[in-house]
Amino acid sequence: MQNEQQQAYILREVDGIRFAEAGEDSQSTPVLLLHGMMGDISNWESVFEPVSQAGFRVICPILPVYTLPVRNANLQGVVDFVERFMSLMGLSKVILTGNSLGGHVAALFAIQHPEKVSGVVLAGASGIYEVEMSSSIMRRKDREYLRPRVGKTFFNPVHVTEELLDDVIEIINNREKAIRLIRFARSVDKGSVKDDLHRISAPTLLVWGRQDQITPPDVADTFHAGIPNSELHWVDECGHVPMIEQPIAFSGHLIDFLRRLESSSTAA
Repeated sequence: MQNEQQQAYILREVDGIRFAEAGEDSQSTPVLLLHGMMGDISNWESVFEPVSQAGFRVICPILPVYTLPVRNANLQGVVDFVERFMSLMGLSKVILTGNSLGGHVAALFAIQHPEKVSGVVLAGASGIYEVEMSSSIMRRKDREYLRPRVGKTFFNPVHVTEELLDDVIEIINNREKAIRLIRFARSVDKGSVKDDLHRISAPTLLVWGRQDQITPPDVADTFHAGIPNSELHWVDECGHVPMIEQPIAFSGHLIDFLRRLESSSTAA
């Protein structure tokens, strides 16, 4: 395993999988962060420090969205990746925390592997429906076309930086990445978990931006109604990525949930 020190976390690698980790000495159930389709570890940067300082171990692998074989570039391919990563890390149980595609994967994983999940946290998760974005982004590669479409991710347009637009343009100009992105978008469209939400037995926290245009508020309501042991918290002035736009509110809800989970497991 290779290590590389960063600010709030350590970058590591196991069997070719790069991941970030903080709070490794904690004895609590690890929090496994899953980013979105066009995301990466940086999406969760605001979470590592407060959550690890609250006494919890936090781990975020880079999901193989652009590296899976084309035939496996779908939701199930990432669910299987998460299971393999947990095995490599020796993790018997985790608290799955996912945003967007990562939330979709977290829900599917909790449905398929309930014995490996102590809790679920969903923020702007796909899995019910998602307003078309990936396919519309792929149609043109100029900045002025992309800016308002990427902007739908956020409540505050200040987050649509030139660097972010550069990253999006790099992805859609890369044929291998673009092919996989299209396959993932189709998998998300076809992969509704609505009829299986009752099978998520773990306590579940839903943290949702009130102004989410990608997975609108009624998506959160559907998750909440379908998952038996779930709670829903709204974040104001917030779009699809609450941990980026409202990091203090997001981490506050997450830490409170983690502490309650820990207390209930200790009492049991």
